[in-house]
Amino acid sequence: MKTMTCRQLGGPCDLAHQGESADDVINAQDQHLKAMEKEGDAAHQPARNEMKKRWLRPRKALGWYNATKATFADLPQD
Repeated sequence: MKTMTCRQLGGPCDLAHQGESADDVINAQDQHLKAMEKEGDAAHQPARNEMKKRWLRPRKALGWYNATKATFADLPQD
């Protein structure tokens, strides 16, 4: 199990996301950003917009995804 924060994933806060893989924490971040958007949290809106745009540009998204996976791989186990 490893931990990455919302901030490490491009968001504005230090909410911790834990997972066995980078995909786990990326999915947790996606759900977190969706929830914050639904609540009207303006601080998270730029990160949510960026997340939405990533999937419109797959090559650029792949760069972010690979960088996030590498960061996750370098983290120590919790």
